[in-house]
Amino acid sequence: ILERLLALEENQRQLQRQLAERDARIEDLEQRLSTGAASGELQTLAVAPQSSSMAAAQVQPLPAETQAKSHVSSGKFNGGGRGYELANTDFGSLNFSGWSYVRYLNQQGLDDSYTDSFGREFDIDIRNDFQVNKVNLTFNGWVYDEDFRWLLYTWTSNTSQGESAQVVVAGNLKYRFNDAVDVGFGIDPLPGTRSTTGTFPYWLKVDHRTMADDFFRPSYTTGMWSAGKLGDNFRYKAMLGNNLSQLGVNASRLGEDLDTFSARLDWLPTTGEFGPANGLDDFQMHEDLATLFGIAATYSVEDPQSQPGTEDINNSQIRLSDGTRIFQPGACATDGRITEATYQMLAMDAGMKLKGFSLMGEYYWRWVDDLKVEGDVPVDDLFDHGLQVQTSYMFMPEYLQGYLAASKIFGEYGDPWDTSVGVNWYPFRERLLRVNGELLYMKDSPIGYSSIPYQVGGNGLVFHANLEMKF
Repeated sequence: ILERLLALEENQRQLQRQLAERDARIEDLEQRLSTGAASGELQTLAVAPQSSSMAAAQVQPLPAETQAKSHVSSGKFNGGGRGYELANTDFGSLNFSGWSYVRYLNQQGLDDSYTDSFGREFDIDIRNDFQVNKVNLTFNGWVYDEDFRWLLYTWTSNTSQGESAQVVVAGNLKYRFNDAVDVGFGIDPLPGTRSTTGTFPYWLKVDHRTMADDFFRPSYTTGMWSAGKLGDNFRYKAMLGNNLSQLGVNASRLGEDLDTFSARLDWLPTTGEFGPANGLDDFQMHEDLATLFGIAATYSVEDPQSQPGTEDINNSQIRLSDGTRIFQPGACATDGRITEATYQMLAMDAGMKLKGFSLMGEYYWRWVDDLKVEGDVPVDDLFDHGLQVQTSYMFMPEYLQGYLAASKIFGEYGDPWDTSVGVNWYPFRERLLRVNGELLYMKDSPIGYSSIPYQVGGNGLVFHANLEMKF
């Protein structure tokens, strides 16, 4: 019994020594790992037997090529609206960005009713309210190959709360073969006018266009496209899509033919660039004259089923110049209706920037013909044309900007127009955070929905103020 007790005591002493050695080794490993992490050197543990009962861990650095492939970073802030870099690895990247604005809108200066070209009188819902008008949350990056990029986003129009049109979840996939061929698939705007070619949010106004631009333009649709550079001074985009404006349209309502096409060519002859996203202002204070000339053409066969609702996000409608939607029953005050129409539009624009001053103009020609009708419709075709002009000046560089904008439509059912004066204040001297105030006068507006300041048939003054942010 005594021998057994002595043996047990010896075993206990050996176990205590082993536990102490283990604790010491753990402490040593923790110190080495902490030192490696602080220096940015990734390490691995190689375990070799030390004795019959214990193993010792040794710290060995990874080979240099393995360390390069294992590099991971996160939490970086990118300027210029590119958001936060959440991850950047050898197999892909992940960025998050957001955009939103709060608007105060006062339409009490508008007439409370209007009469269209056919003598029909309509009431106008005058507004005076605050709204978190829109919110856009975007994730983007690349995966497996830096030329294979992805974009996913949610887009809300809070003025349509309670309706199906309030939220859009969308995105696209793109692969860049070279600078001249960058192919995309998914949802994107048809490049039919200057404002639908990726210039947003580098506009003078906050999230709304001039009357003529909104009247003539196409919108977002699902399709495929190619875009890129042609030499040093030319840019292009060509897109084949489902219809003129798909957001809010059920796929079962689309026609069986792919017959919507839009293409654009830009020429930048002097400096080969026109600022971020080819935007409208000269926040960057160009020291040399920057110029841009563009031409775009759009073609689409449309029918009533493929039209979005009037409150759907960024919707565009084919309207008469008095605001009447051509596909609505009895549009021309008869018992007939249009069941199909071919939309064709040509737009040309030019712009310049120099030392805080900017000027741009755009002209539109639109033909609507090849009408298919049921019943009596006293129209065979439509032709409307119009223009817009916008100019701005940085009174205090990167801090205070003033702008003027005007547009006019020459239509078969009226010649509406608008003009506006506004101020942009950049309190942090960052282009994508601003306070905006605008006084807008409209005459017989043919456009309008709740997320923009215009009302269909609107005649009079509107004031709105906005706080806009994009990161």
